[in-house]
Amino acid sequence: MRQPLFVTAIAATAFALIAATNLPQASDAIKAAIAAPTRTPANLARDQYRHPAETLAFFGVKPTDTVVEIWPGGGWYTEILAPLTKGKGTYYAAAPWPDGSKRVVAMQEKDAATYGAVKLAAFPWSEGQPKVPDGSADVVMTFRNVHNWRMGYQRPDKADYSAEAFAQIFAMLKKGGTLGVVDHRLPEGASAERERNSGYIKVSTIRRLAEGAGFQFVGASEVNANPKDTADWANGVWTLPPTYALKDVDREKYAAIGESDRMTLKFRKP
Repeated sequence: MRQPLFVTAIAATAFALIAATNLPQASDAIKAAIAAPTRTPANLARDQYRHPAETLAFFGVKPTDTVVEIWPGGGWYTEILAPLTKGKGTYYAAAPWPDGSKRVVAMQEKDAATYGAVKLAAFPWSEGQPKVPDGSADVVMTFRNVHNWRMGYQRPDKADYSAEAFAQIFAMLKKGGTLGVVDHRLPEGASAERERNSGYIKVSTIRRLAEGAGFQFVGASEVNANPKDTADWANGVWTLPPTYALKDVDREKYAAIGESDRMTLKFRKP
C-alpha cells in the first residue's frame, strides 16, 4: 500500500538525519588549513564551538573546489578557506558591497601571501557590482547569516530578503553543487516573530527558503549543537559568547553555557 506523502516526507528526513550522523573524516588538507600558523589565537580559541574540521568535512569541501563564503564578516573562516584553496582552488568572499569586504581587504593588505588570491564579490548582488559568476561554484557556505537576512539587516526598511538571497546562491552554484548553512537554531515551537528579533531561526524556515529556491535537502549534522542553549534570552543570541550583550552581568553563567546551539544543514542544487 502506498504511504501517505507526509509519512514519506518524515521517513526521508529521518533517513537524512541518521545518515548525517556518520560524519566523514576531515581531509589532511582541511586539517592543515585549520593548523595554519597564520590563524589568530582568538579564532583558534573558538574552534571548540565552531568545529571547522567536522563542518567542512560534512559539507564536502575540497582544496580544488571553487568555494564561496557568504558574508565572511571578521574573517574567521577566511583564515581557513584561503590557505585551503590557495594554489589549487578558488575562494570567493561575498559580502555587502563594498563595506562588507573591508575586513578581508585588510587581511589581504597585511598578508598578501596568504590572502592575496581571495576574490571579492558582492552579496546580495546588484547591477554593476562584482558577482560570483552563475554556475561557477562547487560549494557555497554561510555561517550564522540567514537570520540576518530574515531580520532585514542592512536594509533601511528592515524587509526580509532571505528568499532573494537563496535565489542568488542557487544561481552561483554548479549543478550538483553544495550549499552549507550553519545558523543559530530556534526551537520549532517558538513564535515565528522571534526570528525577527532574536538572532535565532528555525530549521523549518531555512529548509523552506532553500527548497523554495530549488535546493534539495541532503542532511543535517549535530556537530555544532549546544543543548545548554535554551534560545530564549531576552537579549537574543547576543547574550551568549562571544558577544556578551550584558557585559559583565552573569558573564560566568553565559560563559559556562558557551556559544549558541546551531543547526548545520546541507543542500544540493539538482
